Amino acid sequence: MPGAAGEPGARGRQRSTVRGVVQGVGFRPFVYALARDLGLSGSVGNTAGGVVIEVEGAQSGLTAFTARLRSDAPPLARITGVLTEVMSCRGGTEFVITDSTGGTGRTLVSPDVATCDDCLAELADPADRRYRHAFISCTNCGPRFTIVVDLPYDRPATTMADLPLCGTCAAEYADPGDRRFHAQTVACRDCGPTLTLRQPGEPDRVGDDALAGARELLSAGAIVAVKGLGGYHLACDAGDEAAVAALRKRKDRGDKPFAVMVADLAAAEAIAELSAAEHDLLTDFRRPVVLLARRAGSAQLAAAVAPGSPDVGVMLAYTPVHHLLFGLSGDEPGPAALVMTSGNVSGEPIVIDDEVARTRLGGLADAWLGHDRPIHVPCDDSVVRVAGGVELPVRRSRGYAPLPVALPVPVHPALAVGGDLKNTFCLGEGGYAWLSAHVGDMDDLATLQAFEAATAQLSAVTGVRPQYVIADRHPGYRSAAWAERCGLPTRLVQHHHAHIASAMAENGLDGTERVIGFAFDGTGYGDDGAAWGGEVLIADYDDFTRAAHLRYAWLPGGDAGVRNPCRMALSHLHAAGVAWDPRLPSVAACSADELAVLPRQLESGLACIRTSSMGRLFDAVSSLAGVCHRIAYEAEAAMRFEGLARGALSSCGPAYTFAVRPDATDAGPALLDPSPVLAAITADVLAAADPAVIAARFHLAVADLVAEVAVDLRARTGLNTIALSGGVFLNALLSTLCAERLTAQGFQCLRHRNVPPSDAGLALGQLVIAARVTEQVEETPSCA
Repeated sequence: MPGAAGEPGARGRQRSTVRGVVQGVGFRPFVYALARDLGLSGSVGNTAGGVVIEVEGAQSGLTAFTARLRSDAPPLARITGVLTEVMSCRGGTEFVITDSTGGTGRTLVSPDVATCDDCLAELADPADRRYRHAFISCTNCGPRFTIVVDLPYDRPATTMADLPLCGTCAAEYADPGDRRFHAQTVACRDCGPTLTLRQPGEPDRVGDDALAGARELLSAGAIVAVKGLGGYHLACDAGDEAAVAALRKRKDRGDKPFAVMVADLAAAEAIAELSAAEHDLLTDFRRPVVLLARRAGSAQLAAAVAPGSPDVGVMLAYTPVHHLLFGLSGDEPGPAALVMTSGNVSGEPIVIDDEVARTRLGGLADAWLGHDRPIHVPCDDSVVRVAGGVELPVRRSRGYAPLPVALPVPVHPALAVGGDLKNTFCLGEGGYAWLSAHVGDMDDLATLQAFEAATAQLSAVTGVRPQYVIADRHPGYRSAAWAERCGLPTRLVQHHHAHIASAMAENGLDGTERVIGFAFDGTGYGDDGAAWGGEVLIADYDDFTRAAHLRYAWLPGGDAGVRNPCRMALSHLHAAGVAWDPRLPSVAACSADELAVLPRQLESGLACIRTSSMGRLFDAVSSLAGVCHRIAYEAEAAMRFEGLARGALSSCGPAYTFAVRPDATDAGPALLDPSPVLAAITADVLAAADPAVIAARFHLAVADLVAEVAVDLRARTGLNTIALSGGVFLNALLSTLCAERLTAQGFQCLRHRNVPPSDAGLALGQLVIAARVTEQVEETPSCA
């Protein structure tokens, strides 16, 4: 006689809806195999709301199935919820994968995944039928997010829809014992996609011949546009000075460093120093660009790859095309490292369309290596670095997007549009926020169009239908203007409040307690109309108080002052009452016209903006020390200054010292006055001190300032949690020094680990401030 319901021998049936990253990661094949292993019948299928599973069998088998569904899930899966209900038994002995169904709901799309070791082994095996196949993939690797057109995730809803499976691939797809069982990107030479090399004046070359031609061109010093997962790269031999210089000139890139790609870890170690954490990031399935210290004495990279920088951005090959470009056994040797920079005209979005690539990249590339698998979603390479032994995101894009960030507070459906620099936007609803891939600087029509297309696409795959749009308060931001035009109610959030809220949210704070937030960046619109950027805020999600800020100085000429750190140096010297000695490098770097105009500007404030920016102070001191007077790319002066400081930290002597001046009424914010620092640096420069020593002492001074102010504010407020945010904290040395000092003083120190501290993470803070679920959400004080 069968046992009663719930006893180990009893038969039962249950239906489970699994949500999370469970499509495109081999989850249905895993469920199929698990059910078969436990002797259960039923079905599994994709829906727009997740994976729906029905299983029937012995109660003991159902219990084991429920437990192993989480514990044994595929490595790329991320289960966020399982809703299970008991059903009436129907009988049956088979377990099947059903056709996918549409409808409403939400699931999470997997990011693109680097080629796995099993596929790489097949790629290099002459006996394998996919030997040298440039599009080899399986359930564990390959494109995902960039090819998804609709949900649920199945081949007909991807850009592979027009590439039907051949008989052999179809058999693998249907075989539960095969690694490609229900792998949506499965393909071979017989069913595409196909590589094509196009070169002006030459016949097209296809397949293996296309790859051989591209390798020949790269070895000969040519620049080749290579179609990747999320767009085109412009590639050249990273060891060829003439090729790198030509690419730099054609792209009008100034001295901004290029990223390089290498075939394997051994090649990476030949050009850069690797810590254990950096090793792990390089080999992670996401394959980001990792900023590494260049190996001393290495001559494998041309000087033009990263002029003036002690670091180099390195990534490992992450697609079969990349691996084949470097060559397999028996191939003619080619470049050991390739420059791989975004395929775009400087300032524009990355190119994803083949015909557009031929026109927009026509003056940049000598040839185009493309294929017939369309890219639906543009996605630049992600960039990370290591600070204090842990990951610090610089750009969160390929391999990371569109995975959501879990929120500590629920939010209404909303779109936060971020800022105008390094734009990423954010969609949120309930307990999750979906940050977009990198969009770029919102200063041209092409980027604005890409932004609009990306918001529509991410809304489609997440199912978030925003009720309103959140933007920065800056009256001149293009992102805010777009928000006003989009037709939904708009809410505005102060820039530095959003930075601190971003750090709070990603660290899981629910906002019931305030934090002491240090928001250090280049610029953000302040409540008094000034360009803030050296801010200390007492903040929660509701509101903030400006507890302290860097002493104001004039930013002469607005953006012109940003591009010319020597002008900012003279402005800070003027504010500090330090004379412009003609022997100072900053003074010598200014033209006669600048030296004639600047005094009048600084005395009158004509064509000047008041700024409290820590980023501009870094620029000023970099120039004052003789490191960088004119910048060719954002943060160049500060980055070079950080690189110098690293090598002198242990022997630089005592830190410089800021003055902290309380408000005269004790009711307003304290002033963080760099005047003593500037006077001491001036004396050191005139005494011919090593710029590296000056850089190290300045970094120590800023870290000491953060600790001093934090201790004082703890005494005044009782708060013990510190949040560090803003683009200045992309400086790994400064971030680490601050965290060490704060931790030593017993503070809980919140730093960014999942989203960048720069404006690329701004939208997350905007979202939790203006969209979180409260009884009176409309009365959020920091929103306009």
